[in-house]
Amino acid sequence: MSNPPQSPVDWEDVPPPAAGAGHAAPAPGRAAPAVGRTSAAGAPRASRPRRRVDVWTVVRVAVMVFGLFSLAYWGYISWAFPSPAVVFMVGAPVFAALVWFFFRSPRSPIPTDAVGKTIVEVALIVAAGGAWLSIGRPWVGLVFIVVAAVSGIVVGRRETAP
Repeated sequence: MSNPPQSPVDWEDVPPPAAGAGHAAPAPGRAAPAVGRTSAAGAPRASRPRRRVDVWTVVRVAVMVFGLFSLAYWGYISWAFPSPAVVFMVGAPVFAALVWFFFRSPRSPIPTDAVGKTIVEVALIVAAGGAWLSIGRPWVGLVFIVVAAVSGIVVGRRETAP
């Protein structure tokens, strides 16, 4: 590799790009200009590539937020207020969010293969849909599960595409 990635601390010592890359090399004795944003002190910061936001990404976020809301609403409706209801209103969505973060998130600290991610996602979606079924609103749960399944299949195929 002619120009290996470096940490932001080493950006002043970045060698010029490989010949023929379409970029002009800085003059001898001069540092390459900083590319990207700079911090308050003027030091260059790493800029992340922007994530593509499309309709399916918005649907996925809406499904996740509605799933967390479903679990909180289930805790409110199904349990006697205040003592156990508050615990389940807060605890069920927090537990679901933690499980999603540890096993399904794109930045998950625990590496999980596609099958494990699918199992976790299906379990969380079924839990949220089952919450609507248990409080007497089966159609809301069924529509939620169908929308979540369709968006999960589309996004899952996109993630595992070669």
